[in-house]
Amino acid sequence: MTFKTLDDMGDISGKRVLVREDLNVPMKDGVVTDDTRLRATAETLTQLSDRGAKVFVLAHFGRPKGQVVADMSLKTVAQPLAQALGRPVAFLDDCQGDAMAVATQAAANGAITVLENTRFHAGEEKNDAALIAEMAKLGDLYVNDAFSAAHRAHASTEGLAHVLPAFAGRAMEAELVALEKALGTPEKPVAAVVGGAKVSTKLDVLKHLVARVDHLIIGGGMANTFLAARGVDVGKSLCEHDLKATVLEILDAADAAGCIVHLPYDVVVAKEFAANPASLRTCNVHEVAADEMILDVGPAAVEALADALKTCKTLVWNGPMGAFETPPFDTATVALARTAAALTKSGVLVSVAGGGDTVAALNHAGVAGDFTFVSTAGGAFLEWMEGRELPGVAALTAG
Repeated sequence: MTFKTLDDMGDISGKRVLVREDLNVPMKDGVVTDDTRLRATAETLTQLSDRGAKVFVLAHFGRPKGQVVADMSLKTVAQPLAQALGRPVAFLDDCQGDAMAVATQAAANGAITVLENTRFHAGEEKNDAALIAEMAKLGDLYVNDAFSAAHRAHASTEGLAHVLPAFAGRAMEAELVALEKALGTPEKPVAAVVGGAKVSTKLDVLKHLVARVDHLIIGGGMANTFLAARGVDVGKSLCEHDLKATVLEILDAADAAGCIVHLPYDVVVAKEFAANPASLRTCNVHEVAADEMILDVGPAAVEALADALKTCKTLVWNGPMGAFETPPFDTATVALARTAAALTKSGVLVSVAGGGDTVAALNHAGVAGDFTFVSTAGGAFLEWMEGRELPGVAALTAG
């Protein structure tokens, strides 16, 4: 995978650089409640600024559907971004057109300016050529630093890369390098942990992975569906019984590819889903009662999974092993995550994780900082795991 980075830009002093970032941060009562995405922009924006570029940030916020919606204005994000960057950030009330082109020319070298919500224009999500041309008037160069939006072929995420010299920002560069190590050209053996509630949401992921990894570890409610497909009575556990034929196809494909699918053989069950329920017990998967539900992977299976990880060189992780938000059903997720983190810290494992629940689970386990790379992207990370081409990435790597 080849793409140009900030290192390939040459002298950019006085040049107008349009930088696509993800500023779609959670807010409550006008206050940013999690500035992770703002902090993720710092390396790219400050480096461009320090090199004398006139930096203009393109981003969307919410779903205004092509209309101007006052409480979805990025003006409210400019000051929190300034705090995250530790330097001033200006704001312009549009992101296209002649008037804005004049304003961008007038900006001082090194200035950082947030442009108004790209989705206030209907042409953004349609990747409209006319809007792309109007946006392009605002810049001399284009940088995409928003991997989390790279699965969308929008004007600001894909279209601009075809009409201005295009480069990957530092956050995008880090994502692409990590993903290439994880599934592009990984060091084998490769393990994948795929958890979460439903198989139906990750069918394409599973079908793609069985041909590319050596060990596929299934957790969460998804494991119940796999167990049921193999004839195990899972009681009143969350389970998609109608997917039996599809699951068996995935298992057959894994066998044909030489991929070992790991399912739990002991599980943690309870009669009610609540924190530390009185009915809590650990049992063999064949001993689940009709009125019990599987809520986590058991300790013996976790130990075996840890042993499997110790034989691997690369790990891709998406989704928790159990209902980790409710103790004690976080035990398997925490234990396996800590094993992966320890192997990574010792230098024997490249570990790449992504997806919203995954980030939360690794933070809960206290090991997110010990993985090789943790992607905060949701949909884009999943589509990459499905083997899909991401338009925003393809536009950077074309030619």
